[in-house]
Amino acid sequence: MDADDVRPFVHAIATAQLVTVGEDGVPDATFLPVLWEGDRLVGHLARANGHWRRIVDGSPALAIVTGPDTYVSPSWYATKAEHGKVVPTWNYSVVHLRGSVDVHDDPAWVRALVTRLTDRHESARAEPWAVSDAPPDYIDKNVRPIVGVELVVSSVEAKAKLSQNRSDEDRAGVAHGLSADGRDPSRLVTE
Repeated sequence: MDADDVRPFVHAIATAQLVTVGEDGVPDATFLPVLWEGDRLVGHLARANGHWRRIVDGSPALAIVTGPDTYVSPSWYATKAEHGKVVPTWNYSVVHLRGSVDVHDDPAWVRALVTRLTDRHESARAEPWAVSDAPPDYIDKNVRPIVGVELVVSSVEAKAKLSQNRSDEDRAGVAHGLSADGRDPSRLVTE
């Protein structure tokens, strides 16, 4: 899969689970706000989270970006009435970004990242808030408790199981079932 094809998905979700394995062989995972900039996925985590201390700069890492997911009842399939040969499943979308990770324990780097993250999430607002709206010393105080991470992306794997293997009638049944359960089927079923 071409990375440019999945960038809009990663941009829309804007979070990832960063998974690394420390020198002791113990895996860590942390939920992060992220930006995908060129060949780099950047984010930050709390300094109080010991995960960042166990990251070995340049070591392999996996960032998992998960989209909407849902249980799919076989009772929603039109084919259930036809032959009964149906089973439950799960619909989901996910992107795995692999590469090498580095920690940035540098207030200027983290502040620039926080500014870019804020600009990205505030840009659609009628009156966007900006990091520069707060007093500089207040921002400095709030940047100190976070640490930056940067994943140099070497591979991208995207998966989407959205009932695309089912008939039009079965997909319509899934969409109806999700709607009846109060969920929006638009991102959970392939049209």
